[in-house]
This record gives sequence, C-alpha cells and structure tokens, in this order.
Amino acid sequence: MTTPRPDAPGEPVAGTLGGHAARQLLRLSETAGLCAADSADYARTLLDVLGPLAQRPLELPPPSRSFLSDDHTPVEFSLSCEPGAPPTLRVLLEPGAGASDLTDNGNIGLRVIRDMGRRWGFGTDPLDELEDLFFPPSPQGPLALWCALELRAGGVPRVKAYLNPAASGEERAAKTVRQALKRLGHRKAFQALPDGDRHLFFALDLGDWAEPRVKVYLAHDDLSAAEAGALSRTGDGPDSAEIEEFFRIVAGKEHKPQLDRRPVQTCHAFTETGSGLPSGFTVYIPVRDYARHDGVALDRAAALHARYGIDPVTVRRASVAVTSRQPEDGVGLVAYLGLAHQRGRPPRVMTYISSEAYEIRPPTVLSPADLLAAAPLDVPAVVPPPAPVPAEA
Repeated sequence: MTTPRPDAPGEPVAGTLGGHAARQLLRLSETAGLCAADSADYARTLLDVLGPLAQRPLELPPPSRSFLSDDHTPVEFSLSCEPGAPPTLRVLLEPGAGASDLTDNGNIGLRVIRDMGRRWGFGTDPLDELEDLFFPPSPQGPLALWCALELRAGGVPRVKAYLNPAASGEERAAKTVRQALKRLGHRKAFQALPDGDRHLFFALDLGDWAEPRVKVYLAHDDLSAAEAGALSRTGDGPDSAEIEEFFRIVAGKEHKPQLDRRPVQTCHAFTETGSGLPSGFTVYIPVRDYARHDGVALDRAAALHARYGIDPVTVRRASVAVTSRQPEDGVGLVAYLGLAHQRGRPPRVMTYISSEAYEIRPPTVLSPADLLAAAPLDVPAVVPPPAPVPAEA
C-alpha cells in the first residue's frame, strides 16, 4: 500500500475531483482485470498524486487551465491493447495543477515523482540530469510536468514523466530536445527524428521497465496519411499501407486527405544508444476533432481493435466505466486513438479516455459536404456493455 501525502484524503469523496476520478479508475480497473486490492491501492495513489486538489468540489471551476484535457481536468485515462493479452490501464496526471505558476507546478511535479521513487524503490537520475533544461527560472509553455502510471498487478505501477521542450521558449525547443538526448547518451538520436511542426513532449520511463525508453513527441499540422507513412524511423515499423488504413479507420473518409484540425502526433522511442535509431514509433489521431460525436469515435475504436485481432468490447466497456451519458450526446470522451509499433512486440492499439469532470463538449456540426462524404464503417458486433456508471451525488 502506498503512503499518502499529508494533505491528501484517504478515501474518494463523492462530488469532488478526487472522488470522480477515483471512481472512474476503479471501474476501469475491472475492465483491465486488476484485482480489488490493487485497484484500491491505485485509487489511493491517484488521490495522493492530486493532493489537495482531490478534495476540490466539482461545483467549482477547474483548478487551472490544464493542457492535459479539453475541459482542464488534470486526469486522463488510456488503455493499451494487443492481441491475446488483457488491456493495460494507464492514468496520466498533472500533480501541480492549480499551482500559482509554472514554476510551482513543476516543483510539485518533481517532488511527487521523487516521492514515488523513494516509495517504490526506483531512481530518478535521468530526470535529475535534465532538471535545468526543463525547469528554467521562468518557464514558458502549456505545462511543466505530467506523470503517467501504468497500472499492473501487484500495486506498484510503472512510471513515466512528461516534460515540456518549450520550457525556455518555443524557439529553443529543438535545442532543448537535442541537448536532453545527448545528456542521456543518445547522441545520434536527434538526427533520426523526422520533421515536425512542434516538439510537444519529452518523456522518460522511470522505474521497473525491461527497456526504459526516452521518447520524443512531435506535432504534425495538416498531415496526410501518405505523409504519415514516411515518418517512422524504426526500420521495421509500420509500412505506408498500414498507416493509411489507420487513418481511414480513425479519421473517416470525410477528412481526407489532410487532417487540418488538431494536429496528428507521433512518438519516437529510443532504448539503445548505439545506432541512434528509435526502437518504437507511435502515431496518434485526435479522433474527437474528426468525429461528429463519441458514438462515431467508439465505432472507429472498435473497428481499429478488430483490425488488430483485439476484442472490441474492451473499449465499449471502458466508455461506460467513466460516464453515464450517451455517446451521441457529446464528443471528446474518446480523445485520441493511437497505433504503436515497438521492436519485439506486436502492434498495440491505444485509446485515450477523458475524465470529463467539468464539461462535456457538444457534438460537432458537420457541413453538408462533410455529411455527404461521411460513410459508416463496417463495425464488428460486440458484446453489450455493462450497466452505466450511476451519476454522483
């Protein structure tokens, strides 16, 4: 069991940010096959990471304009699925949300990560080595530090830290990424990155990982499927045809050839320093900006899972684990869909699920041309989902 921070509540309380998110985590843990004891431990960890924010009533506005989600909830869930294995549940958190400024936000995040290291017995040397790069005296940008917990049996998660390359200014983001990669021994890695419009995140695996990764995330404006197919540098990653099919399933026919709303993201993961080449490549489409409502987004998620031999019922169950609303009543519950290729592993499908603690984005109104171009996907039949989560008191 984890040791709570002094200012963190011990149990989720209905009507609070912590109670809302912890209940969602407990229901999602059932979907991921975690036992009750581990689920309870992870719910307490979530409350611990949120600290005093966990006690904040939901009737108040968001504690800050967190970049982590559209409605500024400092919590996001995701499921990583591959054939023949149970889904892996992850939760992404902004420990410093609600801080007075980015400096305090980052300091809180660093303290939380280091507390985790002491609690679970892992070192934070890679993060410590980069502190001056990503936590300057007057930080800029939309975030300071996020942490992700990959929840697994045993109650001890794998930990990831997400940092802001533009902390010293957008114009210095590329230089910051290059310096960070070099400090961690990846001297050739920066040259292996494809062109992108912005460096979004620099991420570190911390703790018990078989092959800890250093990851660089890029944004790509107005990207087409054909262009996306040329972005992998892994050597044995997805080919152009696979990426084009991913675009067709996730974005739909009405938004081809280029995705001109929220940008596509790619992630390039480095695990060894010799070749300089990444061992992993992931592409993410913000499906919430290319679907009329979450019913459409869930259909596309189910089709993507079925394409890779993964039971599509998982994503249906995940949606009702976090909300009682009908999918057609909003868009944004399913935020991103991703396709990950990592050397030595089968492809993984990732579904990012919004907590929606504060706001539900209304369905998108498409133009007549978009409506004519839209066509339903062939979606496999799925098992009916469990009963919806009842509304909180």
